[in-house]
Amino acid sequence: MTCAPSSRPDRLVHAIAAKDTVRVVAATTTQLVQEACRRHKAWKTATVALGRALTGAALIASSLKTNERVTIYIEGRGPIGTIAAEADAHGAVRGYVQHPQTDMPLRPDGKLNVGAAVGKGVLHVIREGGFEIGLKESYRGSVPLVSGEIAEDLTYYLSASEQIPSAMSLGVYMEPGDGVVGAAGGFLVQVLPGADDAIVSHLERTVAAAPPITEMVRAGATPEDLVQQAIGGLDWRLLAERPLKFSCTCSHERTERLLRALGVEEIKALLAEQGQVEVTCHYCNAVYRLSAEDLQRLIALETNG
Repeated sequence: MTCAPSSRPDRLVHAIAAKDTVRVVAATTTQLVQEACRRHKAWKTATVALGRALTGAALIASSLKTNERVTIYIEGRGPIGTIAAEADAHGAVRGYVQHPQTDMPLRPDGKLNVGAAVGKGVLHVIREGGFEIGLKESYRGSVPLVSGEIAEDLTYYLSASEQIPSAMSLGVYMEPGDGVVGAAGGFLVQVLPGADDAIVSHLERTVAAAPPITEMVRAGATPEDLVQQAIGGLDWRLLAERPLKFSCTCSHERTERLLRALGVEEIKALLAEQGQVEVTCHYCNAVYRLSAEDLQRLIALETNG
């Protein structure tokens, strides 16, 4: 399967509208979803599911502060297995799907059946970083999956667990035949305290009437265009924007630290049994190989303090 790169950079914009009573975030994510497809050698249905989760994580992470991150875990009982997507405050996004070589029969409307691939299960959202009291803390919220289509599940989570009336739209378009990601993106609209009923009714109409995300992105829509479509004629102003990129924090050095944390006896056992170690990062599929000489060096470092 080919996952060809796109020439348009991924971007996210964060805006406020209706006299600061509506928050809206929009992003185009075609490149980073293509990179995830390439790294995990994912088939179409798995790519769409993972791409929606990656985009959703980027949207939710838009309000994070420095050194904070959000992780989405979708524990579905369908054939695709677990999906994980993580995004930080700087636009770095990474993720994986447990069974990337998964496809399903098309739905009656001809679309990929992501809901059936994900199945029933639980959605977890974990926020990590410095919170109200300035300490390194984490917050975890969990809700049952309502559809497995990702956007509906994240919308339900935001409304039920975080008590923020929200609407999210996500989309990933796969080109026919070769499995290239043709377009990906999404928007998130949230009603803040002070919004009157007329604004809420207006947003319900505009969100419902917005064209599919993939249709807009394929036609050349920017994140700003997605904002405008989501909120209609409401006045809005830009708060922030950032580039988005598939980026993993794994490295050879982190792999060595992980092995050293196991202790000298465990490293010696690995050396005796295998002669070397090969570690694969779940998030990006990178492979790190440590030779016998590498393991002996780690043993010496741990032994000598």
